Amino acid sequence: MNSSRSVVVPPWAPPASAERPVRGRLELGIEARGDRSIASRQFHEGALKVVRPHYLDDSGQVCYVVVNPGGAYLGADLFLIDVEVGDSASLLLTTQSATKVYRTPGSFAEQRMNVRLGEGARLELMPDQLIAYREASYRQRTCVTLAPSSSLVMAEVVTPGWSPDGTAFRYEEVRLRSEMWVQAAEGDRQLLALDNLLIRPPSGDVTGMGFMDGRSHVGSLVVVDARVDQALADELNACAAEHDARTGISLTRAVAGTTGLVLRSLSNSTGNLNSLLGACTGLLRKRWYGQEPLDLRKH
Repeated sequence: MNSSRSVVVPPWAPPASAERPVRGRLELGIEARGDRSIASRQFHEGALKVVRPHYLDDSGQVCYVVVNPGGAYLGADLFLIDVEVGDSASLLLTTQSATKVYRTPGSFAEQRMNVRLGEGARLELMPDQLIAYREASYRQRTCVTLAPSSSLVMAEVVTPGWSPDGTAFRYEEVRLRSEMWVQAAEGDRQLLALDNLLIRPPSGDVTGMGFMDGRSHVGSLVVVDARVDQALADELNACAAEHDARTGISLTRAVAGTTGLVLRSLSNSTGNLNSLLGACTGLLRKRWYGQEPLDLRKH
């Protein structure tokens, strides 16, 4: 653990209190140095840390893997993550394994993540799936502030935990809130998009018709980049149509020359959604950066 750090509190985050203990804190700063991106600031405490950096190709993009040694999120747990990617730097951030949320009696488990991207900075946020088990309640708040020239690709899969006999556990709710802000030239932040996802299974069969169109799994992809337009949205929609999932895509308005899109898919399989999101992100990696699709399991 690095003892020198500066704590940045996102403007929307309520202060941590004794009633909501901070179980894990992670801070990571990335800067461009020569032809590579490296960590300029790193701090962790509690049940969060990162392992040594990897370079998956010759692009100079650095890959960090977030690890939760505790293995799961429990009731009233609070996890804080702060990430800054400096000008022209590139970061791929993923997790070692799925994020598991077990029973949360008394209060929900929560993760708050604050991200800042400099001019020409790039972040791919590609965690493994979030698994909510029986009687679990989870909230996740992600606030991203971008420069007009920076690029964000952020994926997420939510899946219910399963019992040994194959029946679905019934988690109480999952709330995912993502804010994307653009730092304007005059110094003011402008809201580009606010994405709210609330999943609250009914008391009956979690896969019954009427709830998520009979599907049990949700996949999301958020892309913010000046190169996002309707043609790209149509191409990603066509890419998603090749997979066994029901998908919709929404474009944001343009702010300071940058635009975003949100893709949402429903399926009954984590594998289907991972394949769909992998195909979409692979298209972006190849076209924009000449990189191959991600295969994180081989590293």
